[in-house]
Amino acid sequence: MTVLLALGTAKGLFLARSDDDRKSWDISGPHFPMTGVYGLCIDKRGASPRLLAGVTSSHFGPSVAFSDDLGASWQEPPRPPVAFPQDTETALERVWQLTPDPAGHPERVYAGTEPSALFVSDDGGVSFELVRALWDHPHRTQWEAGFGGQAIHTVLPHPRDPETLLVAMSAGGVYRSADGGASWNPGNVGIQAPFLPDRFPEFGQCVHKVARDPVNPDRLYAQNHHGVYRSDDDGAHWESIADGLPSDFGFAIIAHPRRPDVIYNFPLIADSMRFPPDQRCRVYRSQDAGKTWEGLSEGLPAEPFYPAVLRDAMCTDDADPAGVYFGTRSGEVYASRDEGDSWAQVAAHLPDVLCVRAAMV
Repeated sequence: MTVLLALGTAKGLFLARSDDDRKSWDISGPHFPMTGVYGLCIDKRGASPRLLAGVTSSHFGPSVAFSDDLGASWQEPPRPPVAFPQDTETALERVWQLTPDPAGHPERVYAGTEPSALFVSDDGGVSFELVRALWDHPHRTQWEAGFGGQAIHTVLPHPRDPETLLVAMSAGGVYRSADGGASWNPGNVGIQAPFLPDRFPEFGQCVHKVARDPVNPDRLYAQNHHGVYRSDDDGAHWESIADGLPSDFGFAIIAHPRRPDVIYNFPLIADSMRFPPDQRCRVYRSQDAGKTWEGLSEGLPAEPFYPAVLRDAMCTDDADPAGVYFGTRSGEVYASRDEGDSWAQVAAHLPDVLCVRAAMV
């Protein structure tokens, strides 16, 4: 078994490989040194895996690069693959999310960007076009920037229905399309926005991340700026599942790749602190869709522990048993070979870890 773990950081991309049942790792990099790598995906739909990386250079600007040989070489299209049409009078700041479509076009890839927009590619991520219906939505001019920027950071195509698509952004909320992106409606009923006068607005919530249950794909989980939620109707309505967590604030939330109702969360103290509660490094797992939670810390650093885990810096692989991974803003990466029961360090002293992705290759 070979598992590839891609680590996007503030100063480049690092690739870790394990051919030893995820007990030891060989790390290469940095690829794209001195660039921020905010978006990654490992697309396994073709004959061989394709890696896609959303890179942002302070000199050359943002781009999307791809590799068809597991990172041994990279290609960047001669023209910017993601660019706003001239009539929008908007410039791309970065690509936050790269997501293959599991049910539709075999080479379709979605990109979520800053400023908040959705782009679609039908050539495996070589070129993209703006999804106009979402850009032209009447709410768009009222979307605000969260602390990390105004960006679509979550793109969730439905695995069984190619016409159904969900996106989430900070700070605008969740939006849903049932017609392949031709029209969009907000999906925030039940989600609070405690920083607004109207605590339950139609849109404007600061969503930090949304994950989809792989077995019951109409079930979604959301980590918000104050609030952890579940939806059982593909985002039409939400209910709180924060009871049992030490804090309802955080950035990351992920779902197990095969087991229904199993989710992972990394809570933080809210707002001004943004440290783990009690300065303890703990991943929280629920095995009943958020009804109860358990803190997992075997093998993780002893207290005090202060680094945060960002919205895309936690993931699973597709092995059995599933591996769970997270990276911190202090450049440490941890892995669990047993679905969170125990942990070991993969890397240390990296730049800020912005995103992680893992898969068997």
